[in-house]
Amino acid sequence: MRIVAIGDIGVVDGMMHIGDEAMFEAMVDALRGRGVGEVTAISAAPADSAARYGVGAVGRIGFTGTRTEMQQRLDAVRSAAGGGRSLRGDDPALVVIDAVAAADGVVVAGGGNLASNWPAHVFERAALGAIADRLGRPLVVSGQTIGPWLDPADRDLVSGLLRSARLVGTREHASLRLAHGIGVPADRLAANRDDASFLGIDDPDADRGAHEPYVLVSLSIHLGGLPRDEVIGGLAAALDRLADHSGTRVRFHPHFGSLDPSIDAGDEVLHAAVRDAMRTPADLLQPGDARSAARLARGAAMLVTSRYHPAVFAAPAGVPVAALSTDEYTDVKLRGATGWWGQDAVMALGAVSSGSGGAALGRVWDRRARTRAAARALHAEARAESEGWFDRVALVLAG
Repeated sequence: MRIVAIGDIGVVDGMMHIGDEAMFEAMVDALRGRGVGEVTAISAAPADSAARYGVGAVGRIGFTGTRTEMQQRLDAVRSAAGGGRSLRGDDPALVVIDAVAAADGVVVAGGGNLASNWPAHVFERAALGAIADRLGRPLVVSGQTIGPWLDPADRDLVSGLLRSARLVGTREHASLRLAHGIGVPADRLAANRDDASFLGIDDPDADRGAHEPYVLVSLSIHLGGLPRDEVIGGLAAALDRLADHSGTRVRFHPHFGSLDPSIDAGDEVLHAAVRDAMRTPADLLQPGDARSAARLARGAAMLVTSRYHPAVFAAPAGVPVAALSTDEYTDVKLRGATGWWGQDAVMALGAVSSGSGGAALGRVWDRRARTRAAARALHAEARAESEGWFDRVALVLAG
């Protein structure tokens, strides 16, 4: 079986986004174990993705400019997929159309970009869905956060994409309700944990990690409009208090950063600023790859994160998560990732970076035995549900 799969993947300018890579990798791993022999990835950096995952890879269709220009391009791609002559011979969309024509099915791998925050991603996926529809290839959309912000035009595009799919997986019940509200039939809908929840958990070195307990911290550069210096100082004070309370060392791990150890970029810049403002020692780590990031999160004594995928990795292992939300979008995602595992310590970044932040983090630490017990009780059923979801995906793609 041959498939085309799109994810928000591809290392560009040396910058790795671990969560986006993790969801694609988990999907490829799962489908390879279910009869998929050939994968063609749609990537921002095809050569990188081809080498990283051992797949074929092509570039994105590409949507830039104004909304009117993106709509015109979408119309042209739809026409070309139906046999029209609406695109130039060197247009990258034609490469994607050819890849879908040669495939048995199409997958939109997990992500959080079906929202008006990122219209170009919405158009890219709507175009791929239209290609699959016109060529009669089954489409699966997996592991999505839908919205929560969808303006009317984007709502129409997302609705059309999801209603054309044979199967739609959402990673929060809030997204499930939104998908149902825009017309996706209930029998095609499922609410699942994030596709990367168990990435690498059965690897031979899955339990390898530091022997000393540590608090892992992963901070997004997005601060929700809060004053940067105040956030840095407040987080440093809260983490100092947590380090004192727990007796453990803090380790900062970027989920968006440079793969070049000589360059600090993305989350690494914020991590260095917070570390420098702390009075207790702390470590600055390099991004690594998705599997090593999962192993690091699962091995922590506690996680403090405003990034999503550290929580996705940590919670199934029973690691207590203090999740720091900055807006409605991050709040929906973090409540979804932790709620599946009976955790509810989602708090506003502004509150944690205030004078009461250290005490709030300490309360999460103090619940760690109960948190681990809850995860152990849920783990077997959750693994079975995840395997069942990928079984359904493979079945649909096989027609």
